[in-house]
Amino acid sequence: MAADLRPMQVTYRGDAAALFPLALGTGLLSVLTLGIYRFWAKAHIRRFVWGNIRLGDDALEFTGTGLEMFLGFLVALVVLAVYLAAIQLVLFFFGIRFIFAPETPLEEAMQAGSIALSFLAALPLMLVALYRARRYRVNRTRLRGIRFGMENAGLGYMLRALVYGALAVLSVGILWPLMTFRLEAYMTDRSHWGSARFRQGGRWTGLFVAIRPYLIGLGILLGGAVFLAMGEPWVGSVAVTVGSVWALIGMALYQTRAFGYLTSHKELQLSGSATPMRFSAAPRGGRVIWLYIKGALIVGLLTSLASAMLFGVAAAIAAQLSGFEAEPSALLVVELAVIGALAYLVFLSVMGTLSLVFISQPVLGYLVGSVQLAVPDGFFDALHQARAQDGADADGFADALDIGGAF
Repeated sequence: MAADLRPMQVTYRGDAAALFPLALGTGLLSVLTLGIYRFWAKAHIRRFVWGNIRLGDDALEFTGTGLEMFLGFLVALVVLAVYLAAIQLVLFFFGIRFIFAPETPLEEAMQAGSIALSFLAALPLMLVALYRARRYRVNRTRLRGIRFGMENAGLGYMLRALVYGALAVLSVGILWPLMTFRLEAYMTDRSHWGSARFRQGGRWTGLFVAIRPYLIGLGILLGGAVFLAMGEPWVGSVAVTVGSVWALIGMALYQTRAFGYLTSHKELQLSGSATPMRFSAAPRGGRVIWLYIKGALIVGLLTSLASAMLFGVAAAIAAQLSGFEAEPSALLVVELAVIGALAYLVFLSVMGTLSLVFISQPVLGYLVGSVQLAVPDGFFDALHQARAQDGADADGFADALDIGGAF
């Protein structure tokens, strides 16, 4: 006989007033320490975000540390340096090398070929980094004192991502849902919460309806490119503009609907239990697009104000310094360059803080708040702790390759 299911709502309780000073303070410390503190900043931000995601009265807990991520980053840098140096040696052996200032068409082609081949050679490592970054976040998350975990299977993910990614590209995006579903299922099926294992149900064709708006926009964009090639600039420009906007909106709709579909077909199964915990989510794509637009407007306005203030102050200081010398000395040039660079870095930190507070957090909060659970009676009592897993490279490769995402 199936157990009774009790509904539980997932909520997000973070707000801009609490996140802004934390993000801005840690961001400025990262600037002052030349980027070193950003690993501790990321740990602080994640603890804040995780702690505001609640299942009933229980909050998630992030247990990773800044030192752990910093050491993982250093290891990743060494590995990447050796790997990329080996790639360049192989390319140089075949007569392909990067030229800093190409002067002939042949040198320009050689430079483009070197960049393209280097990217393709680094792509497998980037895909492994994506999997390992998610594995680290999962392994460093707890709920009700019970650890989450994820298997070490980055190589398998990379191979699948290459195959499904190639199919998505060759099909001009038609098989994008196949890639989305298979890769998410691969990661979900290798994840667990304590003694309960996740399972991804559903079919990849269930995502096909969600991709249609994006494909329509892509079709208009490609049609515009054809008109431009045929010497029809007015029609081509309009089609390219409309297609680009349509495709961007279509991708936002697709990602929202894919999140809802994949979440609604996830289960968490306890060994020996006939009834799993079930998930459901029905986020609205229009709401997500509005959150992006509203956040972008707020960020644009506040960024403009911050830019005027920061660079205005920097210009005033520079004018004050240069006013004492008719002929700028080498030391003065260095001082002015440092002031300009510092103002620019602070500006980037402020812009990142604003994007995090007014775009990333509202979108995350809405998506999290759309999730509901159906929990069997006695599920939490039957759950027990799983063996702790190592932190792998602790986000290091994702951070070094700049593919870590907002959180």
